[in-house]
Amino acid sequence: MERRTLGRTGRHVGVVGLGAWQLGADWGAVDEADALATIAAAVEAGMTFIDTADVYGDGRSERLIGRFLAERRPAGLTVATKMGRRVPQDPSRYTAENFRAWTDRSRQNLGVDTLDLVQLHCPPDPVYSSDAVFAALDELVAQGRVAAYGVSVETCAQALAAIARPGVATVQIILNAFRHKPLEEVLPAAAEVGVGIIARVPLASGLLSGRYGEDTVFSADDHRTYNRHGEAFDVGETFAGVAAARRLARHVSPGAAVAQFALRWITMHPAVSVVIPGARNPEQARANAAAADLPPLDAAAMAGVQAVYQEDIRPLVHERW
Repeated sequence: MERRTLGRTGRHVGVVGLGAWQLGADWGAVDEADALATIAAAVEAGMTFIDTADVYGDGRSERLIGRFLAERRPAGLTVATKMGRRVPQDPSRYTAENFRAWTDRSRQNLGVDTLDLVQLHCPPDPVYSSDAVFAALDELVAQGRVAAYGVSVETCAQALAAIARPGVATVQIILNAFRHKPLEEVLPAAAEVGVGIIARVPLASGLLSGRYGEDTVFSADDHRTYNRHGEAFDVGETFAGVAAARRLARHVSPGAAVAQFALRWITMHPAVSVVIPGARNPEQARANAAAADLPPLDAAAMAGVQAVYQEDIRPLVHERW
């Protein structure tokens, strides 16, 4: 698998990684054996980056990854986690004391002395302008609790604010065939200063997998049901736009699945360090990894994706995030 530099961490990671939200919660049930098998399949297929968070299953995702690390001890694997969403989103909670407690919990869950990368998990806007917050993050690095830190963001404005901070190693942002706005300013700004871009929600919460239609019903514990209108968190994380997805599927390269085409579209942008699709089973993990082996998309395919976005998606969402 192609490897790219993970921003200011200096680490090199496979361009397709594993997003582990679904192994914790909010995507329907995944039992422990399936979760561990999925992680193993991802690593065996060449993925060297796993993204999780302390809030995914209230630590379940981290603990499962920690168990895998203890049992397999794979070399060259980077595990990123996130912190800050287990408490109400009050900027006053973003303190050095809380950061130490949150990272200590994640270190315990993952079974490591030093976290490879910890990210603020979509913090409220005032956090980005707080020098004290970023000084506290620098202190985590100095103390050896974390090797590097980044920020997971909801909006392009937040991404640009994070990129301007000299200690930020990575920015995680939604980027997919239905979310193009980061291409305009965020990716160029990150590339200019060497900040890594982690592309999350790359399949638009399954919309770009080609498996779902207007009549699909998700389980009650799946965020595509309970967060349909943004009841629990930003609605931009959740599934909408089936008709546009069908139109996009017409441009898929022969021999590729829709999901693989969507992932390859993201990796066509060199400022992206790694894209992190989720997987609920080993077959999905292996299929996602295989997207890295697809040949570059030709001009016609790239133009097709752009046309769908401009005509069906941009008028509805472009300025929202």
